[in-house]
Amino acid sequence: MVDVKIDFYDGKMHPVDSKDVAFQIAGKHAFQEAFQQASPLLLEPIYQITVRIPGEFMGNVMGDISSRRGKILGMDTEGKLQTLKAHGLHEEEFSHYEEMPHDTAEKVIAENRQAGGDD
Repeated sequence: MVDVKIDFYDGKMHPVDSKDVAFQIAGKHAFQEAFQQASPLLLEPIYQITVRIPGEFMGNVMGDISSRRGKILGMDTEGKLQTLKAHGLHEEEFSHYEEMPHDTAEKVIAENRQAGGDD
């Protein structure tokens, strides 16, 4: 759920008749009723993706992204490559770790130190 705020008001506590569980049950029922009246719907994560490819594959990649309900945002040229920006669904599976190139590792460490991170 996103963008939900709940305010409870007008509740009264009585030392003999009131129990914490009664307030919890009342809150649960109120939430369930409000939730159903709000016409809830399912959300899915959408990612902004950038794909850099040789120009001859642009049509195939655009078709693939569109077939997966992706939305093409724009295209640019970067040297011999075409850059395609889109909104799309994302799926990934972790494979393994590989050693980071030395210059990239030094840059990451320097940025972390500059941001005040631990060594």
